[in-house]
Amino acid sequence: MADFDLVLSGKVVLPDRIIEKGYVAVRDGLIAHVGEGPAPAAGERQDFGQGLILPGAIDAQVHSLSQKNQEDFIWSTNAAAAGGVTTIVDMPYDEGNLVCSAEAVKWKIDHASPQARVDFALYGTIDPLEGAARIAEQAEAGVAAFKFSTFGTDPKRFPRITPPMLADAFSEIAKTGLTAGVHNEDDETVRIYMERVKASGITDWRAHGLSRPPLSELLAMHTIFETGAQTGCPAHVVHCSLARGYDIAAAYRLDGFEATVECCIHYLTLDEDNDVARLGGKAKINPPLRPRKEVEAVWDRVRNGLVWLVSTDHVAWSENRKTNPDMLANSSGVPGLEVMIPLFVKGAIERDISLTWAARLMAENPAKHFRLDHVKGALKVGRDADITVLVPEEKVYSASESGHTVVDWSPYDGIRLPYTVGGTWLRGALAFDGSRVTAKPGTGRFVRPPVNR
Repeated sequence: MADFDLVLSGKVVLPDRIIEKGYVAVRDGLIAHVGEGPAPAAGERQDFGQGLILPGAIDAQVHSLSQKNQEDFIWSTNAAAAGGVTTIVDMPYDEGNLVCSAEAVKWKIDHASPQARVDFALYGTIDPLEGAARIAEQAEAGVAAFKFSTFGTDPKRFPRITPPMLADAFSEIAKTGLTAGVHNEDDETVRIYMERVKASGITDWRAHGLSRPPLSELLAMHTIFETGAQTGCPAHVVHCSLARGYDIAAAYRLDGFEATVECCIHYLTLDEDNDVARLGGKAKINPPLRPRKEVEAVWDRVRNGLVWLVSTDHVAWSENRKTNPDMLANSSGVPGLEVMIPLFVKGAIERDISLTWAARLMAENPAKHFRLDHVKGALKVGRDADITVLVPEEKVYSASESGHTVVDWSPYDGIRLPYTVGGTWLRGALAFDGSRVTAKPGTGRFVRPPVNR
């Protein structure tokens, strides 16, 4: 009789070490054993040789519903499965439905559940007209964190939260044990610089970076972390393009405060000098992509342990929303679920950074961050058997050729990847076989922090 249902062999990548000739064994959808040497008997065994076996990634920042009738969970979770992402954490800024109440949380769970091919957790937020009154009910409904913005993209769908209201919200979140994540761009500063850019007549690719200089990002980060310090709430910046931002967070941690920063994969891959100049609106992201020198400085923060999470900030806008010759008129954000893990592995290998960071920044730390580490985030006995395998097969990425995303464009098109996703397992069941997504809609489940956390 087989000891296990499934055993996968290869290089097992853990947060603290790599087992060169290791294996992961699964029983009843859970991790049952992680070992070294010959694989034990199992109902199914696969040997990936020099392939990398990692915990399934948790993408901390996904926008499945930013554009009506466009992506939705049917496609975002399809791209996730193909990219080795076994849990997505979806943002609350849905077109036509700001997730700011227990009712809205329930609606979104009911909406996503029949579509999801991988597991999902949810962010909540507040309506500025209501303030912090509905924080507690959203925590009770199961959100894994809260999200706000210091910049107002849209007064209803993506509103600015003023410093006093942000403090009110942080105070209420502190009572729940969850974390407050904030978009870090100072509203007044950005608007002044945007007016300057418009007055200058610059409309090409340069306009976006000029309208959101580093100062706008760093001022907001001080507001966010000081608000956390004053309220006792864990404060998290959901994306930072600047090495200085990670240093600011580290300084707050040294003072004893919970202050963390997330790095999106685009800030580790793309740069303003080459990619924004080449792609225009298809590389418009908030905060903006920075010069290559800054990209390398952020990689140094990864190496030195100052980055808490790596995510995508994935949003698959239709192409017509990303191709306006007036740079500032384009929607902000890019798709990335399918390639986050291979891009990070590529970047780490090129800089001689240990791949253990892949397991830590895209699985272990996100699970802790969202209070999901009772079931997710690690190849540990008793956790969900969420597993990603990367195989050493070189590939030039093309979104249109893969067919796994709702759009056939990507800012990562043309990048040569040394490893590709060879398989994804969700709770021990195959979700992606290396070429096609096998997980059916409805396979994914809603996951939430424990009720008695």
